[in-house]
Amino acid sequence: MSDQATILHADLDSFYASVEQRDDPALRGRPVLVGGGVVLAASYEAKAYGVRTPMGIAQARALCPHALVVPPRMSAYSAASKAVFEVFRDTTPIVEGISIDEAFLEVGGLHRISGTPAGIAARLRTEVRDRVGLPITVGVARTKFLAKVASAVGKPDGLLVVPPGEELAFLHPLPIERLWGVGPVTAGKLREHRILTVGHVARIGEAALVTMIGAHAGRHLHALAHNRDPRRVRTGHRRGSIGSQCALGRRPRPFEEIDATLAALVDRVTRRMRSAHRAGRTITLRLRFGDFTRATRSRSLLKATMQTSAILTTARQLLTEARPLIDERGLTLVGVAVGNLDSDGAVQLELPFDVPVADSLDTALDAVRDRFGSSSVTRAASLGRDLNPSVPILPD
Repeated sequence: MSDQATILHADLDSFYASVEQRDDPALRGRPVLVGGGVVLAASYEAKAYGVRTPMGIAQARALCPHALVVPPRMSAYSAASKAVFEVFRDTTPIVEGISIDEAFLEVGGLHRISGTPAGIAARLRTEVRDRVGLPITVGVARTKFLAKVASAVGKPDGLLVVPPGEELAFLHPLPIERLWGVGPVTAGKLREHRILTVGHVARIGEAALVTMIGAHAGRHLHALAHNRDPRRVRTGHRRGSIGSQCALGRRPRPFEEIDATLAALVDRVTRRMRSAHRAGRTITLRLRFGDFTRATRSRSLLKATMQTSAILTTARQLLTEARPLIDERGLTLVGVAVGNLDSDGAVQLELPFDVPVADSLDTALDAVRDRFGSSSVTRAASLGRDLNPSVPILPD
């Protein structure tokens, strides 16, 4: 770990909602919800009433009756993201994008030409505000983990520097949910043992954590609680998986509707894979149930593919196997992702060397959607059913 805090975590504040407030002065200072059936983003004025994502719009309106609901404009968010990343790259050549609205920046080699990391972070915030018109929060620390925690604590529209030597004094009073990997289930297990803060995690020892939450998670959280994170800011790496998900709301849904939603998600994911020339082997199904518990199911294929029919067949098998849990608990979210991606889209050929009909169909559908829009061709089972808009992602 460096002896200086040179890692910046820059995170746009309520990104979608901030873009809407930037583009429409009538929305500024007012509670804004971006979405349709589900809240995709909420302004801080709406969050003050307890609105969170991905909450249903009806529930959000009950909490904040005077909220203004605006439909998402994904092209506007994508353009704003590109403009912000231009500011990042003008600040330092070492930028690691995490999503369209956040990134890590390494500024350790810029002291002589750009000044201190804190000064660079302050100028970065000013540049994003002046050039793009959006608020952004920046955390500065010696590790990626702590820089991200600092930006979360510094929100909204803030700058928080964690000086070397003061990391644990800053980190240990924070609640356990600030640790990467601590979701509701893990937090519940820790709270059962009266482990409430990061400091508690640091003091109980690695062996006790392993006993409570398992070997991998125990070692991971123990390291983070001591601010041990050796990862460097990386550039040029490609994503490890491509996925999409859809919130279904609290209303009970027939299995046939869930299956149709899954098929639409697979169409979206495989189109992205072919656009990026990435084939994958491992299909993962993500589920969130009505009691807020989650489950994942995955299966690996013998060879990598980007073919819609092959991936959909496996995803449907996983969904069918999970049906007893779905019938018992209800389902509020379904997602699918393809991992173990290759680097260049190479697919192993099989004898005889004929072009599979499914590949030709995928190519033809991609061409139609590229020319006339993603909704120009859809499955009959999806007619009349709205899928959440496709969220912009970073270039692969």
